[in-house]
Amino acid sequence: MSRRIQRRQFVKASAALAVGSVLPMSGQGSDANARLRTAHVGVGGMGGSDLKSVSSHSGVEVAALCDVDANILKEAAAKFPKARTFRDYREMISMMGDTIDACVVSTPDHTHAPAAMTAMNHGKPVYCQKPLTHEVFEARQLRLVADKKRLVTQMGIQASAGLPYRRATQMIQSGVIGKVNRVLAWSYKNWGYDGPVFTKFDDIPKNLDWDLWLGTAAIRSFKKGVYHRGAWRKQIDFGTGTLGDMGVHIFDTPYRALALTSPTWAKTTCRKPTGVGHPETNIVEYEFPGTKYTTDTMNWTWYDGAAAPPSTEGLGVSQGLKLPGQGALFVGEEGTMLLPHSSEPLLFPEDKFKKEKRPELDSRNHYHQWVDACMGKGKTSSPFSYAGPLTEALLLGVVANRFPGQKLHWDANNLTVHNVKEADALLKRVPREGFQVAGL
Repeated sequence: MSRRIQRRQFVKASAALAVGSVLPMSGQGSDANARLRTAHVGVGGMGGSDLKSVSSHSGVEVAALCDVDANILKEAAAKFPKARTFRDYREMISMMGDTIDACVVSTPDHTHAPAAMTAMNHGKPVYCQKPLTHEVFEARQLRLVADKKRLVTQMGIQASAGLPYRRATQMIQSGVIGKVNRVLAWSYKNWGYDGPVFTKFDDIPKNLDWDLWLGTAAIRSFKKGVYHRGAWRKQIDFGTGTLGDMGVHIFDTPYRALALTSPTWAKTTCRKPTGVGHPETNIVEYEFPGTKYTTDTMNWTWYDGAAAPPSTEGLGVSQGLKLPGQGALFVGEEGTMLLPHSSEPLLFPEDKFKKEKRPELDSRNHYHQWVDACMGKGKTSSPFSYAGPLTEALLLGVVANRFPGQKLHWDANNLTVHNVKEADALLKRVPREGFQVAGL
């Protein structure tokens, strides 16, 4: 019997086991002496950082570690010798049952939703790295299931807890620059690939379970430096490009501050699709319905790669101002705010706002906030109820780069593109056999 069939039969046999958690995961009180026993899916790179940050909370006990790379798993296990180790997150979540209380997902984008949903199907709160999902449909489903089960959730946008971003949010909502009619956001990073289809391949490293790394994606040959521990963010089947990577961080504050909902349309200016990688340079335009912080409609433009940063002409900033490599501009009826990535906001015209008082804020630990909420103390600032709609909006732009120059008119209620039906096929992945997850 093959290893893949064994795994498939194992998962099917254990799929009905949705074991309850010891801790009150709906956030309704907690035992002062309780420990939050965490299971971690993906423990290398950002996963290693998440593991370190979550475990730094005094109430956390790392109970299980999972990674498809034996070398990475070994390194993490050396730091947490009492934790059980696994290669397959499905086996870990099913076998650990009520010996784990919550799950942290820190994998490549295409595995976010399957791993997170598997944990939630077992009643486990989830911390999931950004972007929340690889597909629009997945973001909607994670939000709905988290709400239905009343699970504590948090998307990994650590910058949102930083003082500059929180201060900018309060300032915008206080009306300091008036109603906002336009947002420009950008990143110089290039998580795209404009090259040809890959033709030469490499042997699968002995330490890597390639089948599990692929997960829901179609089977293909391994290529060094492209997938695992490489540039998977650039590939359409695994990552979400610069927009999905840095866009989440930079979209977050404007989206949150302006209380935006679903865009009415999105359009991308980029090269023609290749079926392999995301474009290396994108300009993505959105229109959002108005809110109490915006004009009747609000236009948003994203620039990445060689298109970033945008021109400042006509945006109300000081003449000759050099924009940072990553950031956002809020253009309001009474002024303009520049928010460099992870730096303090700047207001223009400078003479008008030079005496403007900045809100005083307390410090916040994004990871500990989630742990505390799991233990019944407080709430998270980026639960899936917020992260889901944000991710849907962002990923609509990722879909639009497969239809350059065309406005995708978006029906958020029915999760469909009105005018380009071919785009609907890109809203939901059809997982390969053996990797289906209930709810997706």
